[in-house]
Amino acid sequence: MPHRDVGGAEADRQGAPLARPGGNPGPHRIEALFRGDPHSRHASLAEVAQALGHPHRLELPEYLAQGRRPVEELSALSGMSFANTSRRLQILRRARLVEIERRGKHVIYSLAGDAEAVALVSALSRVGERNIAEVNRLLDDYFHARDSMEAVSREDLAQRIEAGLVTVLDVRPAEEFAQGHLPGARNIPFSELDRRLNELPKDTEIIAYCRDPYCVFSVEAVAALRARGFRAMRLEDGFAEWKAAGLAVETQV
Repeated sequence: MPHRDVGGAEADRQGAPLARPGGNPGPHRIEALFRGDPHSRHASLAEVAQALGHPHRLELPEYLAQGRRPVEELSALSGMSFANTSRRLQILRRARLVEIERRGKHVIYSLAGDAEAVALVSALSRVGERNIAEVNRLLDDYFHARDSMEAVSREDLAQRIEAGLVTVLDVRPAEEFAQGHLPGARNIPFSELDRRLNELPKDTEIIAYCRDPYCVFSVEAVAALRARGFRAMRLEDGFAEWKAAGLAVETQV
């Protein structure tokens, strides 16, 4: 009997398969799936929201945005016990926010879709900035008041790197730099900056960056460099956003 593609209400009545002959579900079938259980979509969204509904579970994806890490390393970074770190990572995994890879006895975690996860955390941050008075006050007192310097956009920096006009300074820890960094970047962790200033040129503008828009090290690095006579600016956000935007990244691993 020849196949007849049905859609919309007729498909619902006939119980047509969710997939088209080519294997891809059509928009009417997706819509029908959600109509069959009106709470399905909201339940899925609620699961993601619940997974992020704790400060530590929000913190872990930020570390993973810099690169994949074993549970032991995430435990050390977050200050949580191994057991608590593992338990919170499992909650994030059930919500499909993180993925695992087993290497012998070690379990390595990574974000499940860098761009989407980074965008989600960034959106939560923007809502917090807008709606929470204390967040706004802290940002004004620290970033906006301290950082009178104009920040460089990702697009602008990508063009300057391509033209060889800047020195890019990564002030994150060395292990994060090794997992991924901006093209041609030099790694001087902020804690080592004072004693390694001689490694930086004074005849080229320096653009410093860190993990994300709220990482204070890039702000502090630019202030320290300017105080010592360097021409310096900072990237407007951080490595996580750069990578999520699909811009070029180099690694050492």
